[in-house]
Amino acid sequence: MKKFLQVCAAIALSLLCSSAWAQDNWPSRTISMVVPFPAGGNADIIAREIAQALQEKLGQTVIVENRSGAGGNIGGAYVAKAKPDGYTFLFSTPAPAALNKLMYKSMQYDPAADLSPVVLVSKSPLIIVAKPGGFKTLKELLDFAKANPGKLNIGHPGKGTLGHITTVFLQKLGNVKVTDVPYRGTSPLMTDLLGGHVDVAIDFLTTYVPLVKEGKLNALAVTTTTPSFQLPDVPTATSVGLPGFDASAWYAILAPKGTPKEVATKVNKIVNDWLVSEQGKKSLQQNGMDAIGGSPDDLKTFIDNELKKWAPLIKDANIEL
Repeated sequence: MKKFLQVCAAIALSLLCSSAWAQDNWPSRTISMVVPFPAGGNADIIAREIAQALQEKLGQTVIVENRSGAGGNIGGAYVAKAKPDGYTFLFSTPAPAALNKLMYKSMQYDPAADLSPVVLVSKSPLIIVAKPGGFKTLKELLDFAKANPGKLNIGHPGKGTLGHITTVFLQKLGNVKVTDVPYRGTSPLMTDLLGGHVDVAIDFLTTYVPLVKEGKLNALAVTTTTPSFQLPDVPTATSVGLPGFDASAWYAILAPKGTPKEVATKVNKIVNDWLVSEQGKKSLQQNGMDAIGGSPDDLKTFIDNELKKWAPLIKDANIEL
């Protein structure tokens, strides 16, 4: 019995030393940054910039893997089920990191239980924008919607998207009823908006900036509590009729639950340093994003607050995917 206990103690000590050695020598091979959406979008672009920064600081190859599908759930599940050894990370938007759990009838992972926060990278506003010759102000939109319940059409890039649940938020705070029109992405939505086939769109801001600046579309408000640097003259929804209205697209890095704290801390520091670097500022500005940063605990608190805000709205609107 004594010999057996000695063997067990030796094995335990060996495992502890092995774990400590692995952390001290991390990284010793290629790291994967999983983007749960197709290549070419904002998430993919910023993920590749950050991957390059990590590669330069860590001295190991950092590759970006695009694992798209199911609203980001395919990539999210892949990371959630990966070995928590510091070699797999998720570069996520709100959907696979948090909000999908509130809408999908079945998921292969639970973001809160299976993913650990690393860092909140950035935020980006949505825009409320009207068709040519349409509403000039958000107040006009709300006055019309109150006088004509259900007659105002608001398009968004798809059921369950942030544009969709922000439309629900607008109805709740504005005490109005509109007809929401889901599209299959931004491109067809923008085409119909320019053609006057839908009254208003609520969507990510960046794509609409050129059309607003050229006077082809009327920007009524941005959905963050501070104006966008891309369209500084466009008011916030909070300032022109919807107090408390705050909806942001956000981008964050998460890891499989159980990833060593030391690893998360190293990645967190490198990303925070990149956010205040000239290259980081330039990249985010080009993609219409505001740098955030902070600690892993800051990201956890932020996600918890996002879930508290959106959960009752999604439930009341009966959004199921």
